[in-house]
Amino acid sequence: MTDDLRSAGAPTLEDVARAAGVSRATVSRVVNGVRNVDPAIQEAVRRAVSVTGYTPNRAARSLVTRRADAIALVVSGAGVEPEAAEESEDTTASGHGSSFTAQVFADPFFGRVVTGVVNYLRPRGMHPVLMFAESSRAREDVVAYLRQGRADGALVVSTHAEDPLPALIAEAGLAAVLFARPARPVPVSYVDLAHQDGARLAAEHLLGRGCRRIATISGPLDVPAGQARLTGFRDTMARHGYPYIPIVEGQFTQESGEAAMERLLAEHPDLDGVFAANDLMALGACHVLRERGRSVPGDVAVVGFDDSSAALACRPPLTTVRQPVEGMAAEMTRLLLDRLSRPDGPVTSVIFEPELVVRGSA
Repeated sequence: MTDDLRSAGAPTLEDVARAAGVSRATVSRVVNGVRNVDPAIQEAVRRAVSVTGYTPNRAARSLVTRRADAIALVVSGAGVEPEAAEESEDTTASGHGSSFTAQVFADPFFGRVVTGVVNYLRPRGMHPVLMFAESSRAREDVVAYLRQGRADGALVVSTHAEDPLPALIAEAGLAAVLFARPARPVPVSYVDLAHQDGARLAAEHLLGRGCRRIATISGPLDVPAGQARLTGFRDTMARHGYPYIPIVEGQFTQESGEAAMERLLAEHPDLDGVFAANDLMALGACHVLRERGRSVPGDVAVVGFDDSSAALACRPPLTTVRQPVEGMAAEMTRLLLDRLSRPDGPVTSVIFEPELVVRGSA
């Protein structure tokens, strides 16, 4: 920065315009992201911004662009909450909101989503606003927040198949992208994983190890991902001549994995392979197997799903199906920003491919 600019205080649009050799109006167009500016001029303005140290006034910019430069990252809960939560003035006071939030933060999946979103937005000077929609009132608050323009759009992670929030957002004509295909069709873009293909990888790996008495701990079957992973696993086993697979439904938590493993051992004590539909449940299963004197993978091979931090925390480390959550979250964010720049663009979907990561448990 020159001595003249230092003495004059904070650099202005006029300073940038002089440095770039263009008009103040042109600088304003580039800074505010207006399209159809010659690429050479855009580059000259960006260099001038760097040289002068100019920082756009976000409040003034928002008046021009009508943009908040903020994105709502919404974790949305079940469609029908306990009656007590509805009657309470504050769902946190009733215990429902606080338990929902605690469950979200206990699952490494959500931390990976946040990481992917933040890493994509930060270089673009934008910020996520974390919101929870665990009740009908909270969902109304999210829609109102978006209607008021306090965020430019929403990235929605639903934890329940009957979640009405995606439909509410679509009906309101608000910009949004979903993580995972919605259970009921809504005109909203989404990213997802080929879950059935991932479960196929798990089944084929267990069979390839020589396991023949195989059981599965499914995810919650009211969640599309839970359904798809179970369907893919059962179909693959059937194709290899195993029409019946013992199944215990879990809830994607370590505790539910422990309870499911206890039941499977009680009902099928000779099992030699287990596919758990996420890593937390697989971690719980391995814990119970060790307590019952079963070695992993010597007596029972265990495969998880997600390749989360729980896979590395497990002893032995989990063989698991990798879901590239950070990359999926980044793509979800890219789709939303593209939607904001092209409001009339088509609704779309991006499906990621799973990958088997072989470690010590199978």
